[in-house]
Amino acid sequence: MDRNYLRWSKLPYAGEMKPPTDSITPLAGSWSFIYLDRNEKGDYLEPNGSVMNLPITDPNNINFDRELKVVQNTLKNITKNEENLAIYYGTGVPAKQWTPVIDRLIDTYGVPPTTSGRILSAVHGAINDAFVIVWDLKYGFDVARPNQYDHTMKTLLCTPRFPTYPSGHATVSGCAATVLSYFFPREERNLQRIANDNASSRLYAGVHFHIDNEEGLNLGRYIGNIIVNHLKTQENYDSDPIDRPYSKYKNADLYPVNYEQFIPFDFNDSCSSLLLDADEPSINKNKKTATSKPKLFL
Repeated sequence: MDRNYLRWSKLPYAGEMKPPTDSITPLAGSWSFIYLDRNEKGDYLEPNGSVMNLPITDPNNINFDRELKVVQNTLKNITKNEENLAIYYGTGVPAKQWTPVIDRLIDTYGVPPTTSGRILSAVHGAINDAFVIVWDLKYGFDVARPNQYDHTMKTLLCTPRFPTYPSGHATVSGCAATVLSYFFPREERNLQRIANDNASSRLYAGVHFHIDNEEGLNLGRYIGNIIVNHLKTQENYDSDPIDRPYSKYKNADLYPVNYEQFIPFDFNDSCSSLLLDADEPSINKNKKTATSKPKLFL
């Protein structure tokens, strides 16, 4: 297949000599679904068996050279708040920051035990399905990372060892926010803000193109809505809907204080590609000196 873009599997990261050989879970796109399915042709299926029409732009139709300029300009002019967002959402796996969000919602709204289990299962099941699809797309498209387009690029965070398009953080966030908004509709605005921040943080980190995040959010919301529509069809023995979304607004406290992790962990800080240092001009511009940051991000 002809490709109008550079391939992740063919180029080294900035500061490295060979293309990546340590890809992370390259076969995850073939893993089992929780809510969705696939047919023998490889089409993705909704829970009712309908073929899904993924809202994803063919990367051959994307101008990644233009996208690269956005990444370069973002890193050159990064602000303190953008750096904080990049570090907060880039610490750990893409689903890490959604776990405490779910917990806060359950506590704030006084969700009973059985319902809390259903909410946790629904959100994480949806996240699983979003991961399977996005990983299948990532390795199928095989789009190079920003620091493979620019071999001199120093990123704020360490670039993950898998293809760039679409963004896993963005897809998971769009999906999680959509499913949680079903259970807590009055929190939708806050949940979508978290999803948008999580997606944008990958551009601020220098590890994703803007289009990776935009397409990922759209894809995640599409997957989330399909799963929500399925949840709405489920009934109890009295033929009543199982779910009763919480209509009263309680303004759950979902945001971290000073960007501190709800669930701290001392991650491995090794990184073989080029990173910006705290004393470089592009890191100090428009803000105070950066604090220490972890460097291994999935």
